[in-house]
Amino acid sequence: MPHAPDDTRARILDAALKLFSRVGYDAAGVAEICEAAGVSKGAFYHHFPSKHAVFMQLLDTWLGMLRPDMDSLLHNSADVPSGLMEMTGLAPQIFTQAENRLPMFLEFWTQASRDPQVWQATIAPYRQFLDMFSGYIRRGVDEGSLQDIDPQVTSRLVLAVVLGMILQGMIDPQAVDWSQTIQQGMRIVLDGMQRRTV
Repeated sequence: MPHAPDDTRARILDAALKLFSRVGYDAAGVAEICEAAGVSKGAFYHHFPSKHAVFMQLLDTWLGMLRPDMDSLLHNSADVPSGLMEMTGLAPQIFTQAENRLPMFLEFWTQASRDPQVWQATIAPYRQFLDMFSGYIRRGVDEGSLQDIDPQVTSRLVLAVVLGMILQGMIDPQAVDWSQTIQQGMRIVLDGMQRRTV
């Protein structure tokens, strides 16, 4: 019985993700992806023009999956400090999605160092997050909940804390309760950012 088009595409992406993580991008050919997915090469090329296109789709999906939830939380919060703390509640979701994906994460960065197109695709979501946080920090300064701080520098600091914690959690998942650690880290950062009331 033939598979539905969406199912076939999902099987290809899932197989490629596992293969890229296990053996690396260069060692995982189209034939190996097709075999692991249980699809023909014709089905593969119907959905993707190349192995590179599969890789780019995985990268785009992985880097972009959190933005809508994060954006919604930040823009619907009572004030900026509250929104940033509420954002840390996404930590369990982040770690669930990142679970067992460290090899793939490292493969993205390895490919990015060799391929300008992969580098641009990797850096674009980061820059979008940076812009999102910069605008949000600017809102906090304007509303008076944050001190008069540089939005660009502060957004880089917030991202450094969040991304650094996620990376540590992927490398050493059992070390601590990473969700709680991200919340505590954000409280420390916010303590230095919030406007003091007399």
